[in-house]
Amino acid sequence: MTIHARARAAWAEIPVPAISEASQPARRVFVRDLLLDALIGIYPEERVKPQKILINLELWVAETPSEPPRSYDEVVCYEQLVKRTKALLAEGHIDLVETLAERLAVLCLADERVLRTRVRVEKPEAIAEAAGVGVEIERRRR
Repeated sequence: MTIHARARAAWAEIPVPAISEASQPARRVFVRDLLLDALIGIYPEERVKPQKILINLELWVAETPSEPPRSYDEVVCYEQLVKRTKALLAEGHIDLVETLAERLAVLCLADERVLRTRVRVEKPEAIAEAAGVGVEIERRRR
């Protein structure tokens, strides 16, 4: 099994709790196992040589109560999330996966329809014996 496949299997095992306190219906938009190159890390070589990172984004999006969305403008677009993620990485080196996760959470919550987000950032090649190492955070709209 490849590292990517092991990471996907591990991600699938994480339970997704219901939003019990939500007062409105929500849909879950996600980007799973986005594998990108990034300048990330605290070591000198990580500042100059890109490495693979694996990103998972989950967004709980408020639904309109009457009918399902009928146009592109009525949804939180996962393609735009990916484009914004790539743009964030293109801004330059980031020291910590924690910092990247926080920035991605801010990016996700920038859309007012997003009630909550879960962001997972992994470095699948950082520890040879591990399928991946990283951080997962969850943030809510205040």
